[in-house]
Amino acid sequence: MVQNRYPDADCAAVYRAIYERRDMRHFLPDPIAPDLLNRLLEAAHHAPSVGFMQPWRFIRISCMDLRLAVHALVEQERLRTAHALNEREDEFMKLKVEGILECGLVLVAALCEQREPHIFGRRTLPEMDLASLACAIQNMWLAARAEGIGLGWVSMFEPEALKKLLGMPEDSQPVAVLCLGHVAAFYDKPMLEQENWAARKNLDNLIFENMWAVPCR
Repeated sequence: MVQNRYPDADCAAVYRAIYERRDMRHFLPDPIAPDLLNRLLEAAHHAPSVGFMQPWRFIRISCMDLRLAVHALVEQERLRTAHALNEREDEFMKLKVEGILECGLVLVAALCEQREPHIFGRRTLPEMDLASLACAIQNMWLAARAEGIGLGWVSMFEPEALKKLLGMPEDSQPVAVLCLGHVAAFYDKPMLEQENWAARKNLDNLIFENMWAVPCR
């Protein structure tokens, strides 16, 4: 049998990055070195994509006024989300859901324009472009964790408002505001788990065999 497995230490490092990755909200203001940022973007750019369409685009927000405007959009949606949660509104408002003004760097991850001609793997599942972008973000997330850099994915914004703010093409789509930066420490558990907002599900309840809801033997 051909042995394609990485050495034990390399395997352990991969799994460590997976299990210790966190959606960070607390950052130090220190800037991210350009060569480090480039490594993280290269990691994202080497993600798998359906039909090799590479639909990801990243907008670096280097203008502070623009960062403040992005933050304002997120704050608007945070308040709307809190109201929609009804009885959990007060609990939600106590959570820190973003670090846009504190982190060293803000990126907006988006889907490119003119995606419709890409039908390889998307004819019946057009949302696979979004899945591809999610893979790119996950690549960046794991690389950032290995580099000791925190990353937080913020999805609370009105897409059309953010698109207009950033001058994006009509058929493009913003998907995530990414906060990156140095951190004092990584959370021991996912923050929402630490705050008792939700708990990790039992994996055995999520795996079926042959047919839906049939447990694996």
